[in-house]
Order: sequence, then structure tokens, then C-alpha cells
Amino acid sequence: MDRRSPFPSTYPWTKAPVIAQAPMLNIAGPELATAVSAAGGIGFIAGGNDVSNLEGKLQKAEQLVREYKAAEGSPDQNRLQLYDGSNLPVGVGFLSWGADLKMALPLIIRYRPCAVWLFAPPNSAADQVPWVEGIRTQTGGSVTIWVQVGSVEDATDAVVKLQPDVLVVQGSDGGGHGLQHSASIVSLVPEIIDHLDAKPSVNANDSLKPKIVAAGGLVDGRGVAVALTLGAEAVVMGTRFLASLEVPIPKGYQQAIIEASDGGIHTIRSAVYDRVRGFLSWPPKYSPRGIVNQTHTDFVAGKVTEQQNYELYQQALKKGNPGYGPNGRLATFAGTAVGLVKEILPAGEIVRRTRKETESILKIDRLAKL
Repeated sequence: MDRRSPFPSTYPWTKAPVIAQAPMLNIAGPELATAVSAAGGIGFIAGGNDVSNLEGKLQKAEQLVREYKAAEGSPDQNRLQLYDGSNLPVGVGFLSWGADLKMALPLIIRYRPCAVWLFAPPNSAADQVPWVEGIRTQTGGSVTIWVQVGSVEDATDAVVKLQPDVLVVQGSDGGGHGLQHSASIVSLVPEIIDHLDAKPSVNANDSLKPKIVAAGGLVDGRGVAVALTLGAEAVVMGTRFLASLEVPIPKGYQQAIIEASDGGIHTIRSAVYDRVRGFLSWPPKYSPRGIVNQTHTDFVAGKVTEQQNYELYQQALKKGNPGYGPNGRLATFAGTAVGLVKEILPAGEIVRRTRKETESILKIDRLAKL
């Protein structure tokens, strides 16, 4: 991949402004990913930290791509009808602290996803070098490398050690896991761009410059327009797709997303949501953002011990849908823009509406050149 080439040149089925879908753990399956790509975006399957069931997901994605290609309809509605490349037009995201490269690499070689998204190394970008070298060597560079970061320091580390094709810059507003301490994309995206432009080794060699993709707090065309104005060349949305028809989440979770408001107040980034689920393997600098509920408020107020919190959580799991929301106990991960999400739609319609709204706001033709 020539890092200077426009996104639609690298991913020919896409349409600018390019909207990618985050590889949300236990949420982003082949149905969601292919629906996003079919609408001209870039969908990602969650490989996560356990790749034991990844092959089934990739096989399903292959089947769905064939069905999209065979479907009748407007090519603008189904962009996969325009794509005949050898790579699978969806990507796969991996959690670097847990995923097994020896298990994942043969699947990457066999199914050739368009991109591999790496996130959360145990220590630093050096931990991800074997992934990058293995993927590039074994796929001839046909599988692009996306690396997610949340700080200027991590961005510099990733660019120097990994030379990623795409740098996903996640701001503090993002839902799910991110850095405990970070800035919003409003300052983080331009600061990272300026820092990389000023770095002699990167500035002197355009081939080292990754494409910048903004993530965190983006759910509609207004946010996308801002991100592009800040210097991002594409965007990632996660929370918005929680209110799509293709996500395999409980109805209670989805309803909590639709009913939430004032996300800066009613969501919080807290490791409590990991500990209460017994999910303790994340590197300590990361924690998840979710809707504030009794699991968090009771523990912070000292009303329950950690063990009691865990036991109450297990009881809530048995309740199913009623266990979600601000009065429930089940983890309901979402970003601060959750209050803008008010409607459940097909994922493809979300992509098309967001793209149209972005174009309407910016009212300039340069989007086609991104």
C-alpha cells in the first residue's frame, strides 16, 4: 500500500468520506462488518484476544460477501458489486495483549482480510512487531496494518517501530476500552499530525507517514465533518453501530443505548466494569467507558465490596434484558456521543446517512479525493 494513495484506491469498494466500523469485542461479527463494507465503508470483525472461533467468522464473511455481490440492486447501495479484488473486503481487529499470532497468522494468510487492526500491546509497539512482520511477509503486503493509539507518545512509538499503513487515533470520548487518560480528538488528532510532520525521519519520507483515522465520539455527519477538518482522512464509529440491526447484543443493551443522554455525565471510563466481570488481563493503562449504572455507583460509594459487586453482577446476568441501563448492573459500553443515538437502523443505512450528512455539511468536492 502506498500510504499517500487515497482510501478508495486502497479499498476500491469504499466511497468517501470513508467510514470504518470498530472491531468491538464480542459485538462486531461478520454480519455487521460486511453490511458496513457493502455500504461503502470498511467493516471489521472482532478477532479480540481469543481467536479460536475466528475461522468460522471469516468463513461467514466470505459467504456474505458472495451474497452481496450476487444481490440485485443499485451499485451505489451495494458497493461490493463493484469490487473483484482478491482480498476479503472486511478487516479483523486483534487485542495484542491476548491474541495468539501463531493461530491468527494462518487465518490471515488463508482469508486475506483487507486490513488487520492491532490494539493494546502489553507494553509498547515493540510487542506488535512480530505481528506486522509476519503479516507483511506472508501476505506480500496485501493486508494493510491499522494500529490504534490514544496519545502522541504511543503514536510516535507505533510509527517508528511498526510503520503502520493506518494510525487509528482514538480520543477520550470513545466507548469500550481506551487509555485511562487521553484527550479528545479535537486536540489529539491535530497534535499527532503536527508531531509526525515535525519528526525528521517521518517528514523526510512520505512512505513512512500513515493515514490518520479519527475515532471516539463520532456518531453522525457533524462529528465526521469535524474529524476531517481536523486532518483525519477517514473515521471510525463504534457506538453508533450498537443501534444497528446487525449487532448480536441483547435488546436491553440496545434499548439502553437509545435511551441514554448527556453522555459526558452518564458514561464513565472505569476499570470497575472489567473487575466485576473477572476480565483482568487488560494492560493497566486501559479501561472501558460505559453507561453509569449501579455496578459503578454502589462500588464507588462503598455500598458493596468487590466480591459482593461480582456476585450481584452474576445475578444480573440471569435477569437478561432488565439488567442493562442506568438502574441495572450489566456493563453497557458506549461513548460520550451515545445521547445522539436515537434510532435503530440497518448498518448500511447508518453509513449512507452519515456520509450524506457529512457531504452536505462540508459542501466541497475534495471529499472524493481523500
